[in-house]
Amino acid sequence: MKLPFAESWKIKMVEPITKSTREQREAWIKEAGYNVFQLRADQVYIDCLTDSGTGAMSDRQWAALMMGDESYAGARSFYELRDTIERITGFKYVIPTHQGRAAENVLFSALVHEGDYVPGNSHFDTTKGHIEFRKAFAVDCTIDDAKDTQKELPFKGNVDITKLEKVLEEHKDKIPFIIVTVTNNTAGGQPVSMQNLRDVRALADKYGKRVVLDSARFAENAYFIKTREEGYADKTIKEICKEMFDLADGMTMSAKKDGIVNMGGFIATRWEDWYEAAKAFVIPFEGYLTYGGMNGRDMAALAVGLDENTEFDNLDTRIHQLQLLASLLDEYGIPYQRPIGGHAVFVDALKVLPQIPKEQFPAQTLTIELYKEAGIRGCEIGYILADRDPVTRENRFGGNDFVRLCIPRRVYTDNHIRVIAAALKNVFDRRDEIKKGVEIVWEAELMRHFTVKLKPVE
Repeated sequence: MKLPFAESWKIKMVEPITKSTREQREAWIKEAGYNVFQLRADQVYIDCLTDSGTGAMSDRQWAALMMGDESYAGARSFYELRDTIERITGFKYVIPTHQGRAAENVLFSALVHEGDYVPGNSHFDTTKGHIEFRKAFAVDCTIDDAKDTQKELPFKGNVDITKLEKVLEEHKDKIPFIIVTVTNNTAGGQPVSMQNLRDVRALADKYGKRVVLDSARFAENAYFIKTREEGYADKTIKEICKEMFDLADGMTMSAKKDGIVNMGGFIATRWEDWYEAAKAFVIPFEGYLTYGGMNGRDMAALAVGLDENTEFDNLDTRIHQLQLLASLLDEYGIPYQRPIGGHAVFVDALKVLPQIPKEQFPAQTLTIELYKEAGIRGCEIGYILADRDPVTRENRFGGNDFVRLCIPRRVYTDNHIRVIAAALKNVFDRRDEIKKGVEIVWEAELMRHFTVKLKPVE
């Protein structure tokens, strides 16, 4: 008899979570301006808002915290982290930051200027925000197949090479770098193939450009290369990671994802000129070069987390939970971005709620309904997150409209996954009763989804 799948870890500590009534949740979401970011954590039963900083650290990581060196300059913990990053990526120059968007802020302050064009594959919210804040343009070159949620392709996060070359040809003097997000979060946690990274590298070399990897989930991307791309089945995750980074010039990293720490990030590069340029901004924005916004103990835990999470068993356990959730949604007939990605299930709200006009934000409407149903907090990755066009100030309705259900690393059991699926099924079964969506009462100019205030359409 074949043994069933089991986690590659066992539980050592637990944290209680709170149940609530529907009446309570309806009051709470109203008080929050129908924005799940504004809910208190103790008003949430199962939290699928994000996988960023929400993972459970290992015993080795907790032990490393106690060994952290808190020296302001030259801390031992920095050199341990730097050496681990160089071993995994091959990048010699490392600058710690307090999280991923801080890494973007430091690097982009040095490299991105007004009027520049930064092509890539579905820049995520902070990436696009940092580019547009500098009055530059983020140009999406993701393959068109990524918009077809029901199409089964192994690497829907890929860059469209034809689109990329067109941007390079038209704006070659105004492109500071190409950025590739691995995995492609906005497209549904979809991976990028090694062949696509090679193609991007070849085009970058042709036009004399450098390549940055937005690497928050690089280990998950490597897992999909190993399991989906020909020629990689027998390679280790660390070998695949090294090959990925060999095709790039630098990286930004939100270590709160694949580093499995609660706070942290970094910039790493092979180029001394980029390192020197970034140094001028990290000290005033973040801190001294050998801590850059991180505690010594957090750098120590991150070094361990990067080492642990670039091993197959750890990733395989994580992806299993996503596959379980996807299989249940298949059973219930609920449409999502196929095939399953690495950190979340992205429910296709346009297919679930086709009766809700795009101006009433179907994915946000579905997110609210799921919370009211069972206290499960998802996240809209769609029309609200897309912000307005910086020139026309019109809403950007051209992409997908998803409800992202993130699964924190090493936190929930498979039974929690089943509750998530059952709650979504309950909403799906009464989807025809949902007649109206929500409208914006107030919004910030950039990255509005974090603080937007909404109300139901009357």
